[in-house]
Amino acid sequence: MKILKIQDDPISILSILSYILAAISGLLMGLTVAPVSLWFLAWFALIPLWILLFNDKYNSHNYLRLAFIWGVFYHGTAISWIRGIHPMDWLGVPWWPSLLITLFCWLFVSFWGGFFLVIWAFLMVRFNKQTPWLRVLLGSTIWCCLETAWSYSSLWWSSLSYTQSPHNLLVLHLGQISGSNTVTFLLVSVNGLLAEFGILYLTQRRKDAKSYILLFGAVGLFLLGHLWGFYLYVSPANDDFNNAVKVGIIQGNIPNKIKVLPQGLRLAIYHYTHGYLQLVNQGVNAVLTPEAAIPIFSYNLPNTDLFMAIKEQQIPIWIGAFGVQGDSYTNSLFTVNEKGEITSRYDKSKLVPLGEYIPFEEIFGKLIERLSPLEAHQVHGAKNQIFDTIFGRVIVGICYESAFPEIFRYQAAMGGKFILSSSNDAHYTMAMADQHHALDIMRAIETSRWAVRSTNTGYSAVIDPHGHTLWKSGYNSYETHAAVIYGREYRTLYVSFGDWLTPFFVIISGLVWLIIKIV
Repeated sequence: MKILKIQDDPISILSILSYILAAISGLLMGLTVAPVSLWFLAWFALIPLWILLFNDKYNSHNYLRLAFIWGVFYHGTAISWIRGIHPMDWLGVPWWPSLLITLFCWLFVSFWGGFFLVIWAFLMVRFNKQTPWLRVLLGSTIWCCLETAWSYSSLWWSSLSYTQSPHNLLVLHLGQISGSNTVTFLLVSVNGLLAEFGILYLTQRRKDAKSYILLFGAVGLFLLGHLWGFYLYVSPANDDFNNAVKVGIIQGNIPNKIKVLPQGLRLAIYHYTHGYLQLVNQGVNAVLTPEAAIPIFSYNLPNTDLFMAIKEQQIPIWIGAFGVQGDSYTNSLFTVNEKGEITSRYDKSKLVPLGEYIPFEEIFGKLIERLSPLEAHQVHGAKNQIFDTIFGRVIVGICYESAFPEIFRYQAAMGGKFILSSSNDAHYTMAMADQHHALDIMRAIETSRWAVRSTNTGYSAVIDPHGHTLWKSGYNSYETHAAVIYGREYRTLYVSFGDWLTPFFVIISGLVWLIIKIV
């Protein structure tokens, strides 16, 4: 098979051109995510890399470099909002060290994504001599397996599936079948079929039906996926009005520069007390606040004006604050009932590396200064938590956890009736807030649940089970909002069985490969 001969010399003009093509291809994929949201590019942005992998020189240098470049540009573009952590003057970090830390974080996450592509490409070229259809099946399956493995790590964000959120709601509904990997599998498969069509078309002297069958297969798979998604999209939600809850949302808009200082604490207590009273006057049944809305330990909450207001008005509230866990602390969401009593607690289980904890701190703790607002160590919450309230069991995600669908799936399977998403995105850019909102849309669709988002500076929102954003706040603004949502007990296939599609395709791929090898 001869498509593009990449010379062994790493500085050859052809090699340089192939590297540029891989970079542009990865960049285009990076532009598919919010807020740029050129989601349609995701259906063919992987094609150049796929074709470049199957050239006539399978040396371990070029194809791994090409994959690494694609991954770095994709992930680096997608998470470019991380530059918003600079300057870190609110943490007392000088300007130049702040810039270096920011660049290090950006490069590290980008290279982490590049490493993902290196593994995928390394495995893919092992199947060079397989049929195009089997290569597509294997390539899509391997990609989903790697995304699953990556999602179990502490550093995860840029799944291919979220390139379609928030605008392509039809295909996002496929997440109800087997989670986000359903969308990822479809995306990689369509890209792969189009790439294989391009390979055959470019290499055949006489064009025959084989290449066009691949093209028709790609178009057919694209249409089938969207038609199936449309069927799920138009299915009525059938909300039970007996499970209606009028929830109030407060967006406190407390700048991180003063958030943990005395004046920031005073402003937070004032904003959330004032917002609580305002929402109570609108007849809400409960109020949701952002992540670490009141940045103090939970045992100090009863001494605040907010608790006095709760006892007077007798309307429950979910408060973001810090919980005690031995000599350490957790980033938590607490249910405070109408009597001013803390009745349930959810601890954030997915912490941001370096931002909230130091990986291998026993080794590197003395070399890296912790970037946390308290002197104690912040620790991970337990896995598989449940959160009971007076409205029944509820699904909770705190900030970074929105990137981990299994957290939401488990809670939905355990009877969670709606989603409470509590976050603080103030230390990043608007792009991060947009992507965070897009992730919560995916979680709402996958679980078929109403979702309420409360953030510090934006974007707070109300999302229905079909992914429609019924209300979205401004950015860097103090806001309150009241909305009626509905508790739901309906279980999607994904909620009931998890990501069953990936192991299914692993088995199918293995069987097909074995049969072809034997025959």
